[in-house]
Amino acid sequence: MKLLIIGGTRFLGRAVAAEALARGHEVTTFNRGRTGSDLPGVEAVRGDRESPADLARLAAGRSWDAVVDTCGYVPRVVGRSARALSGHAGTYAFISSVSAIDGFPGEPAAEGAPGFACEPDAGPDDGDYGVLKAGCERAVTAGFSGNALVVRPGLILGPHEDVGRLPWWLTRISRGGRVLAPGDPQTPMQLVDVRDVAIFTLDQAERGASGTFVATGPAGNTTYGEWLRLCREATGSGAELVWVDSAFLVEQGAGTFVELPLWGGPPSAETGHFWSVPTAEAEAAGLRTRPVAETVRDTWAWLREVPEERRSYGVKMRHGMAPEKEAAILAAWDSRS
Repeated sequence: MKLLIIGGTRFLGRAVAAEALARGHEVTTFNRGRTGSDLPGVEAVRGDRESPADLARLAAGRSWDAVVDTCGYVPRVVGRSARALSGHAGTYAFISSVSAIDGFPGEPAAEGAPGFACEPDAGPDDGDYGVLKAGCERAVTAGFSGNALVVRPGLILGPHEDVGRLPWWLTRISRGGRVLAPGDPQTPMQLVDVRDVAIFTLDQAERGASGTFVATGPAGNTTYGEWLRLCREATGSGAELVWVDSAFLVEQGAGTFVELPLWGGPPSAETGHFWSVPTAEAEAAGLRTRPVAETVRDTWAWLREVPEERRSYGVKMRHGMAPEKEAAILAAWDSRS
């Protein structure tokens, strides 16, 4: 195929580019060249997707079999890209999120469920992440004349992760000592490797598929306790995992998801379905996911080549708890009467 990737240098975009090159596709990337390096073998076109002139220059005299949009977050911006590339590609694959599903995670995320109410021309201040992703989906289906493919991944981890979830835990556990492990170790999780999302997206693009798919790992493919044990195993660390009750952590001011990556706090109605997303339709279409152990092991193999002082624990916000706060909470936990 001739493939255009909007983005293509970071995490999921990088994984899509790497998989496409491995398949022998002719790959063009379109990005500003500011946040990462394009992989050897791609044709890199520099430009800003928010600039109509840059989009027009990209599309002029060109065509592709498929576009994969890996970095769309604002509906009016995504709509501009979809309209500019309409007629220049057969398929527009947009990477959305399971967070776009209306009511999720307080309600079950039914496959094919509509996204949150959000207009396709909404701006960056018209909603949160999930709401805006839903608007981006509508912008693609409204603005692109060919096959509109929407992929809604779940919680993505893997090599080159730039969000900072798994890299922070791997780094913290590799240091050893007593590690604050949050909540119930039996809490089920549902994780997916970035490479499996890339493979599924390209498989569908090659087939000229359209429609919406939820692409994540099977529900319960690990537990929080098993996940951290895998981190300890991969790093060869002798760290001691000290499991601290979720209610106690809330009392101590511990932050969910960011300060303690992927810890959602005490069970609640607002987050009750976060780790139970159905994937039958994507599996029927060919979605296959690797074991979580492989994701953890390969992420550490990549991360250990990055000097610790150069590791980023999140692009938009820094993930992880400060050592002083971790030590204070563990001391308070130890001193309970």
